[in-house]
Amino acid sequence: MNMEQQSDNIYETPLDRDSDSPTEDTYQTQTQTQTQTSSIYETPSDVVNDSVYCDVEAPQASGNGDGLTVDYENTGSLREAPAVPLHRRESKSSSFRSSSSSEDEGEREKKKEREEERLESEEEKEEERLESEEEKEEERLESEEEKEEERLESEEEKVEERLESEEEKVEERLESEEEKVEERLESEEEKVEERLESEEEKEEEKEEKEEKEEKRKLERRVLQAKVNTDEVSSRRSSLSSSSSSISTSSLLSEQGNPPEEPMPVADGPVISLFVRAGSDGESIGNCPFSQRLFMILWLKGVVFNVTTVDLKRKPADLHNLAPGTHPPFLTFEGEVKTDINKIEEYLEDMLAPPRYPKLAAKNRESNTAGNDIFAKFSAYIKNIRPENNAVLEKSLNKALTKLDEFLLSPLPEELQDGRDVAEGGSIRKYLDGDTLTLADCNLLPKLHVVKVVAKRYRNYEIPAELRGVWRYIQNAYRRDEFTNTCAADAEIELAYQDVAKRLSK
Repeated sequence: MNMEQQSDNIYETPLDRDSDSPTEDTYQTQTQTQTQTSSIYETPSDVVNDSVYCDVEAPQASGNGDGLTVDYENTGSLREAPAVPLHRRESKSSSFRSSSSSEDEGEREKKKEREEERLESEEEKEEERLESEEEKEEERLESEEEKEEERLESEEEKVEERLESEEEKVEERLESEEEKVEERLESEEEKVEERLESEEEKEEEKEEKEEKEEKRKLERRVLQAKVNTDEVSSRRSSLSSSSSSISTSSLLSEQGNPPEEPMPVADGPVISLFVRAGSDGESIGNCPFSQRLFMILWLKGVVFNVTTVDLKRKPADLHNLAPGTHPPFLTFEGEVKTDINKIEEYLEDMLAPPRYPKLAAKNRESNTAGNDIFAKFSAYIKNIRPENNAVLEKSLNKALTKLDEFLLSPLPEELQDGRDVAEGGSIRKYLDGDTLTLADCNLLPKLHVVKVVAKRYRNYEIPAELRGVWRYIQNAYRRDEFTNTCAADAEIELAYQDVAKRLSK
């Protein structure tokens, strides 16, 4: 049927027609192939009054070509009503309605699928966008964290640099003050010595005057006695001889002849060592440099003489022997040596193998190990400002820790010889091995002073965890070359008493 045209044919029920044969004008058939989307039949509401209505299927044509026969199929039930013709409004095929409905459902399904696909695509895009934003946010946070860490590290480095700079400045200032104090003390000592020398000269002049006056008085008494000439001559001769003897003795004393050198033993050199005296003027006083030379001569095994010098009552003969020089110094075969480092080199050259042992260290690092400890200690113990004590104590601990690391580190020969090295490191006794060297003679006296003075006036002890340092000190205490050349602890404490008093203010 043509779906765009409306049919004007009227279907009649069998009640209105002769049941023998239907006529051709009963309905007209259109042969067009265009699809009709829907068919409309009259519903019961289209029937007037109580007309009989029924539901019928679309008529189907049958025949052999001469005429068409329409078959009706009654699908409903009849109700009693007057026989009224059933008119049809514009009707369309139910098959077309079914097809249209299916197509609509397909379209709706496709739309629904497309909508779902669109939603899924939007969800995926939204998820990707969120993930991208999360990644960007994480990268931004990581970048900010890195920048913050770099800033903190930079600030820490600046703080450390500032602290180190302040420590260096404090140390430089303290060293400068220490040098000024030492210079002032030396100046005062020189002034005191000059004053004493001046007083001694005045005293000698006074004695000379008294002696001359005594001689004149004696001569006057002799003249007044009016003794005979022989007696007078004899007396004058006696007085002259006595006066000559006194003058000679006085002259030798005034000239300050040096003390007699000890007689050499066998063919060994004649050596005299002059060291600082203690508070009693006789015992060995506190002086790491005196002990350094004392230990070297002892370790060399040479025969030598030791003289303690009381700086408060320095003899004139020693003043003439080494003018302007304080102990320690020595004479070697009558030649005076005053520079400590040069004395050490001189003794190593003159007292050489095979007769005397070589004391020089084999490893260069042994000569510099711990060389900054005494300077750190001096700055710490002579500090007059309490607020700087913590910084200076930390600096001293740092220097001692550096020495401890060296003592626990195996020496090259220990590793080459295949010696058993403990898990804690080297087990050697001293700086350069198991024998004392020039390096030990230099460091051990200073390390002992640090231990005694810091404990007495600062209640400071070398940290117990510095095993290498403590092992080194204990091994030194077992050697006569160290203990017999060391000043008593009381002498060492007394030497730093004035410095400690300044710190306590």
